[in-house]
Amino acid sequence: MFIRHTQMDDLKEVMRIYENARAFMAEHGNPRQWGPTKWPPEQLICQDILSEKSYVCIEQDSIAAVFFFDYGPHIEPTYEYIEGSWLQTGSYGVVHRIASSGVYRGAGSACIKWAMKKCDALRIDTHFDNYIMQHTLEKLGFTRCGIIYVHEDKDPRIAYEWIGTKHESAGT
Repeated sequence: MFIRHTQMDDLKEVMRIYENARAFMAEHGNPRQWGPTKWPPEQLICQDILSEKSYVCIEQDSIAAVFFFDYGPHIEPTYEYIEGSWLQTGSYGVVHRIASSGVYRGAGSACIKWAMKKCDALRIDTHFDNYIMQHTLEKLGFTRCGIIYVHEDKDPRIAYEWIGTKHESAGT
């Protein structure tokens, strides 16, 4: 598997993956995370692609997963308020809108591991009913930090953060 920027030519397949992900989540006890709002909207994915913050995971010449990644200080306004506390206060990476085609085992984890290599701290949030993502994040060494609220709906999200070895060796 390898990761590359999403291209506009990928849009149809990417939107199909999101549609399938909504159905998968609903079938596995998580119908509210993206279902009611049909999240994410195509316009947002186009913005992600144009800003070069959308990525796809490729396996055997097909898209195995898609996700948003960005890095910097204070890049996610939703994360400014947390019921709990983040592990660190500096710059961080963020992964959003991660979805797998369901065809290739481990594609979602591969995307998160790729993002972990790009930064010293990585934040991600998920719905309380998304047990699959919670398990994946905890298996990858993320710490549950608290609760955040997103603008798309009123459902709280579990906020996770991972701190890399650079932070650990610096004592932060």
